[in-house]
Formats: sequence, C-alpha cells, structure tokens
Amino acid sequence: MAQHFDFEKPILELEQKIAELQEFSKEKDINLSPEISKLMRRLVRLRKEIYGNLEPWQKVQIARHMERPNFYDYVPLLFEDFMEFKGDRLFADDKAIVGGIAIFQGIPVTVVSHIKGRGTKENIQRNFGMPHPEGYRKALRLMDQAEKFHRPILTFIDTPGAACDLEAEERGQGEAIARCLQAMAGYSVPIICTVIGEGGSGGALALGVGNKVLLLENSFYSVIAPESCASILWKDPGKAKEAASALKFTAQDLLELGIADGIIKEPLGGAHRSVERTAEEMKKTIAEALAELRELPPDELRTMRYEKLMNYGEFAADS
Repeated sequence: MAQHFDFEKPILELEQKIAELQEFSKEKDINLSPEISKLMRRLVRLRKEIYGNLEPWQKVQIARHMERPNFYDYVPLLFEDFMEFKGDRLFADDKAIVGGIAIFQGIPVTVVSHIKGRGTKENIQRNFGMPHPEGYRKALRLMDQAEKFHRPILTFIDTPGAACDLEAEERGQGEAIARCLQAMAGYSVPIICTVIGEGGSGGALALGVGNKVLLLENSFYSVIAPESCASILWKDPGKAKEAASALKFTAQDLLELGIADGIIKEPLGGAHRSVERTAEEMKKTIAEALAELRELPPDELRTMRYEKLMNYGEFAADS
C-alpha cells in the first residue's frame, strides 16, 4: 500500500474525484472531457502549491518515505560495471554501508553509501541504515584504495545516524567515525558527497567530508534528528515539527548557510515519484562537479576541504 502524508490529502481527494469521473464517463459513455480537463489543470496547480511550499517537517517525511529510492536503485542509472566490495578485513561486513568501484561517465570511481532496507525484514538486516564501526572501517578501506589508485570518491548519505548500541561502543564507534573524517580531510583525490535522504549526526558526517556537498531537494542534513532534538530541548519528542523548523537543516537552508554547494532537483512530490528523473538530475550535477574538481591539483583539493570545514558555523559577534 502506498504511503501518503496528511498534507497530501487534498491532492489525493482530487485525484480520486478525477478517477471517479473518468470511470463514470467510460461506463455511461458520456463525454466529460471538459470537466475532467478542468480538474486536471486544478490538480497541477494544487501539486505545485503544496509541494512547492513544504515545511521542514514535511520535507523530513518525504526524505523518510518508505518508497524513497536508495543507493541500489540509483546504481544502474548512474554507473556502469559497479562491483561491490564487502567486509572491513577486521571484524565483519556491515550491511548498512555498501561500496565498491564503478565507471561514472567513463571515469573509474569509488562509491560508498549508507543504505536502508525495503520493508521490516531487510531494514532489520541493515539496521535501518545505521552503521556499526565495521561499516565505517569498510568505507575507510575502500576510500584508502581510491586514494592509492587515484580514483575520485563519490559518497551517498542516507542514515538517521550511526548505531549507538552497546556493541557499537565496544567496537569503537567514535574512533571509526573519527578515522573516516581524518582520512577524507587528507585525501588527494576529488570527493563529492550527496545526501539522498536523511543525513543524521556524525553517522552522516563520516561520509560527508567532501570538496562538494550536494543535497537532493527534499533531503536534510543535521547534527541531530528532530525527534531527538525535541526530546532534549523540550523533553517531548512530539515537538519534532518545531525542532525541524529550528534546526535549519533542509537543502535550501544549508545552501543559504554555505554548507551545501548545490541542490539536485526532484520530481514534484519527491524522488520516489520517478527514480529515473531523479537519477538524471543527479548524474548531471555530479558530472559537472567532478569535471570542475578534476582540474584541481591535490594540494588545492585538500585546502578546499579544510577551508570548507573551517567555515562551518561561521558567525558574527557584536562588539
């Protein structure tokens, strides 16, 4: 059953009314084309009005949509000859992070991504997209390999955050994330990070130290999930909507704040409406960014990432 949200109710009601009129017209052999066309034009306007003015919490809902495309959905549309590598060579293979090598627009690249499951069973297997330390160490292994063979690195971010259970802490979650941050800051190859859904906390930032940070139009990138923020600030996770507005974590907010370098357009209503159209926009934007970065020398790439990080949180103080 398709997932719909409360703010989409007017659209669904109008779509149902149009479908009923079309069925009635067919059954009774009555020409209702003028009435149907009028309603169709109204539907187009309504979609643009609703989806063009989404509140931050509504964007969170779209970013978490159960049918939102994940990394595996984009692979055949973005890459050729993708070969997945598994395991961190230390403990195990974490199913919440996938990665490997591929050809992007004729260029060999290393790709690493968070990944959620489809349905409850797969989500449990992938820990709902929340990696354990072995996942970040797998990512680090693949990115170190990219550095060795001078391949650009493309990361895709979609996680509520890193796993925070006892096993994760016992196996060194903080250290694993810190090593990813340290390594990505120092690589000599171009790095492009794309948020395709949720970008939650340090679990997202571990794959987010890039020369270019791109966000899909209805994604978000934040130091904390809105529910967790509401629980800490107001002791009430039910105030997640207010927290979402206060956090300024939408793609549009982050572009204005200088944290994001670009926004990738989604089909009206979200990426799940057409993975093909979303992938086409993503391919175009990433290709343009990669072409620009490949012209830069290694020292400039490193300096670019350092300056980008240092400018996060810039503010002016009254004298």
